[in-house]
Amino acid sequence: MKESGFIPAILKNECPRCRKGKLFRSNNPYDLKRVLDMHDACPVCNQRTELEIGFWYGTGYVSYVLAVTLSVINLTWYWLIFGITWKDNSIFHWLIVNSIILTLSMPFLLRLSRTLYLSFYVSYDPTAERRMK
Repeated sequence: MKESGFIPAILKNECPRCRKGKLFRSNNPYDLKRVLDMHDACPVCNQRTELEIGFWYGTGYVSYVLAVTLSVINLTWYWLIFGITWKDNSIFHWLIVNSIILTLSMPFLLRLSRTLYLSFYVSYDPTAERRMK
């Protein structure tokens, strides 16, 4: 099994240490009953996923930054395609569209924020899997 690069590993929710093991028990982020169910440790390199009690509280900040970034991207494409003015209340149309997009993408953003946050603290080690054998 070949390890991914940094960005592909984050987008595929893979372990930041070995970039091979899956962090979440379910591959589908829209399985809402198990959206945040993670393995206790990476199945490939045995890297713990929760480094300390309350570790995941910091993902709220990461998730906020991701949501704001997505909102700015939505504002940009909406403004370029439809235009936004206060005269015809099109800003409220964008707010509705943005709310729908954010709501639909939230399970993916939650997982992405956890993977990003874990990768802030765990560095890549290409020999991690070999040390487990």
